Amino acid sequence: MKHKRIVLTVNNIAVNLIRGLIVLLSKLPLKFHYFMGDILSWIVKNVVRYRTDVVMVNLARSFPEKKYKELKKISDRFYRHFGEIVAEAIWFGGSDYRRLHRSGIVTVTNPEEISEYFESAPSMTVLSTHCGNWELMGGFLGYRTVGDVDVRIPEKAISVVYKKLTNGVADRVFARNRVNALEEVGTDCEVESRNVLRFSIRHKNERRVYIYPTDQAPYKNTGKHPIGEFMSQQTNVMLGSVGVACKLSHSVMYMKMKHVERGRYEMTLIPICRNASDMTPEEIMRKYYDLLEEEIRETPHNWLWTHKRWK
Repeated sequence: MKHKRIVLTVNNIAVNLIRGLIVLLSKLPLKFHYFMGDILSWIVKNVVRYRTDVVMVNLARSFPEKKYKELKKISDRFYRHFGEIVAEAIWFGGSDYRRLHRSGIVTVTNPEEISEYFESAPSMTVLSTHCGNWELMGGFLGYRTVGDVDVRIPEKAISVVYKKLTNGVADRVFARNRVNALEEVGTDCEVESRNVLRFSIRHKNERRVYIYPTDQAPYKNTGKHPIGEFMSQQTNVMLGSVGVACKLSHSVMYMKMKHVERGRYEMTLIPICRNASDMTPEEIMRKYYDLLEEEIRETPHNWLWTHKRWK
């Protein structure tokens, strides 16, 4: 017991020190972070060679029609974007809604439609991806909108579902960083994936938004559910997120995060269904992966090619 208390204390100190450093660094201009991100991406790609083989295999299997030079170009652009993701995540770690809005880093393109889908169902499930910069999701309500129209979702209604990392310190640092802006308004915004069904049932009488990162390979204990081809490959998926949505009649939207240029994203929530109980989990996931493939083919560098999606 004493050993556990010591470990917990050391971990708390480490988390607070790392978060303090991130908050301190975040005060520097975004251009500085991009400069450092370019250096990091070059090191990751050319020195460490982090998963360069995985990236090329994933690209070759996903785009069998493309030649090596085309795939290499996508790979190079992906690693540059990888550095941008890290740079933006650190900058985001100490930013509030006002700073996010002034920067214009993300523009939400359809705020009225999002509000309408939120208000038309008991709750809303948003299926996100590893396109764009998923580390910025916690600033959702602080970003600019087309026409300066407010998204009619209360700050305290948003929950970001995440998979707990093995390293406890890293898990807490990344979780707090991702929902940094939401934490300022005191929302119960972090829900660990294994607890989401219990959480959803406990809050079923509250209208909430549940944001899930959905494009990972299935976890070992979740079972494999085939949905056919995705990016020219037979693909298995997890059904937990949409299973909850179907049980509780949520509306479901797909989060598209288009990378327009450095420092600019366009976020669009695309409707999948108004009532998930009218569809099967497999049908919803098929629609999700169709939308994801469309987004990837539009901006190929914009997806996280380093992860082993097809195991």
